[in-house]
Amino acid sequence: MKTVYTCFPGGKFKCLTMSYDDGKLADRRLVEIFNRHGIRGTFHLNSGKMDTDPARIPSSEYPALYAGHEVACHTVTHPTIARCPVPHVAAQVLEDRAALERVMGYPVQGLSYPNGSHSEDIRRMLPYTGIRYARMVGDSERFDLPEDLMRWQATCHHNHRLMALGQAFRDLDKRQYQYLMYVWGHSYEFDRDDNWQLMEDFCAMLGGREDIWYATNIEIVDYLEVFRRLRFAADNSFVYNPSAASAWLRVNDGEPMEVPGGMMTML
Repeated sequence: MKTVYTCFPGGKFKCLTMSYDDGKLADRRLVEIFNRHGIRGTFHLNSGKMDTDPARIPSSEYPALYAGHEVACHTVTHPTIARCPVPHVAAQVLEDRAALERVMGYPVQGLSYPNGSHSEDIRRMLPYTGIRYARMVGDSERFDLPEDLMRWQATCHHNHRLMALGQAFRDLDKRQYQYLMYVWGHSYEFDRDDNWQLMEDFCAMLGGREDIWYATNIEIVDYLEVFRRLRFAADNSFVYNPSAASAWLRVNDGEPMEVPGGMMTML
């Protein structure tokens, strides 16, 4: 029997994504660093504060500033939602989505929990508001793919062993595994802590590498869905991809292969 492994797009076995909250002015500098090194990520924004707080990026800048990255929800006003009635939380998310979508012109489908606050009732409600993933706070110190997209925990905050974990991620070479490094934080923390060089060094170390897929949070979710929709023959001799997007596989010890969308492919 053939052994089939999933790969990230392009046949890569490692993925790096970033996730930053609140949309403060320091996002301008952070995005510039990401863009210079080819690193991509997701910016979780509060629509109720985007044009009222001078410490935050004005919405008129969003399309150009966050081009090539993802804009996602952080609720309208950033309440501690586990203490709120669930219908109010739903309104916070739906109104945030609608306002951000009017600015960005694409579906906003991600969330980071404000103040790290959530509950089982909230997690079960979120898919009905169009949210497909939600990031928690905290540091797993692991490079695992998410098992529960409503409880997605990052590898680390940038102030938590960033360079050590980045070096470990860089050195991973066992292609029979699939690795994801996920970094989170707030851009204003670099101003507060006077440690912009930390992110400069991290991006210089991990940017521009051939073995890493640089993705936004929603691109990872979309790709995992493409793989889960694949239809394999019982003996793994062929596969049908019903999605529009390609999937990438590795069969036995062979080179990665592309499975185009809408196609039957022999393995």
